[in-house]
Amino acid sequence: MSSKINGIDGGPASPGAGRVSQRNAVESGGAAAGTSSTPESVHITDVASQLAALEQAVQTLPAVDTARVATLRTAIEQGTYTVSSDQIADHLTQLEQSLEALGSRK
Repeated sequence: MSSKINGIDGGPASPGAGRVSQRNAVESGGAAAGTSSTPESVHITDVASQLAALEQAVQTLPAVDTARVATLRTAIEQGTYTVSSDQIADHLTQLEQSLEALGSRK
């Protein structure tokens, strides 16, 4: 059974079909469609710069804090690890408030 949608016969598509390549435009002496002969300028905001710096800083950190894991593992094995339900509740409340604030920005 053949499926035909808007004249497409289901055969293999030709990559870049219908587009003028940059090399062809240069060889023919013209500019490629959608480009101009003047260089474009890009402005990066302060926030974007800060995010890029933070991303680089986070990438240098290890995925797991092995020293903390070892400390917690020892405390659990020795039976000295205690769960603070008040601290967990406080952190969950703070997280919920942060998420609510992010949702209200939209």
